[in-house]
Amino acid sequence: MSESDFSALQDRAANGDPDAVDELIELAAEREDFDLLRQLAANGSQDAVDQLVELATEKGDVEELRRLAAGGSRDAADVLSELEG
Repeated sequence: MSESDFSALQDRAANGDPDAVDELIELAAEREDFDLLRQLAANGSQDAVDQLVELATEKGDVEELRRLAAGGSRDAADVLSELEG
């Protein structure tokens, strides 16, 4: 994906296009782009939160899981409980 295509996709997502948000989440997950997923999650995307939990679990990123759990993610809290239990 070119930089201009990526920018256009981000613009569509920022303007509330749910398909664009979904595309960005998929792209960010493929690229393991935690920053973009965090941004999408901060904008209210539960799917982005779910992807963050999944990636953090795969990477063993306990700090990210703690951050997500502190932000209210029950899934992250459950994973932490399993890892730390």
